[in-house]
Amino acid sequence: MSERAKKIIEALRKNNFKAQYFDDVESALDALLNKIKVDESVGIGGSMTISQLDIPNILKKRGNEVHFHWLESTPEGIDSARLLASRCDVYLTSTNALTEKGQLINIDGIGNRATSMVYGPKKVYIICGINKIAKNVDDAIELIKNNAYKNARRLKLNTPCAVTGKCNDCDSPQRMCNVTVIIEKNPNKIEIEVLLINKELGY
Repeated sequence: MSERAKKIIEALRKNNFKAQYFDDVESALDALLNKIKVDESVGIGGSMTISQLDIPNILKKRGNEVHFHWLESTPEGIDSARLLASRCDVYLTSTNALTEKGQLINIDGIGNRATSMVYGPKKVYIICGINKIAKNVDDAIELIKNNAYKNARRLKLNTPCAVTGKCNDCDSPQRMCNVTVIIEKNPNKIEIEVLLINKELGY
């Protein structure tokens, strides 16, 4: 573990989050699956990291009830999955950025993911690659907005960033950066655990 990663784990724990560091994806996945019981319902917030690691399919195959709107094909199914995910036993997502002070920074278009990270489920697991680390809140927001175009292009949105490849602080009807949540410390009614992996994951 690098000195920087060690300090971030310590900062997270000081902020009352549970936190673990993993050198590789395999050991992180093993740990995550051991933490989640097969009879627990699992909600998933939109996350390239979670999708890259094939976690939704792994959980479904072993018997977990999974609610993830990316698996739905209709507007009604997507909305229902978002709502059901917020009420599950366990919620899985990544974080858009993680500061050296152990703060979790997230920017959403709708807000379902950001709100479910702080209220609703009993337990939240944040799967995070080292590429999400930022020095402070301002740097974290800059990191997030400078990468937002990747999601805009993935979703085929007609936003300025999808064209230019950089944030334009736009007023587009399809703007994704509508809800910004800074989680300073673990909220009182939920338990958040961060699994930091020594690999670049998501964006």
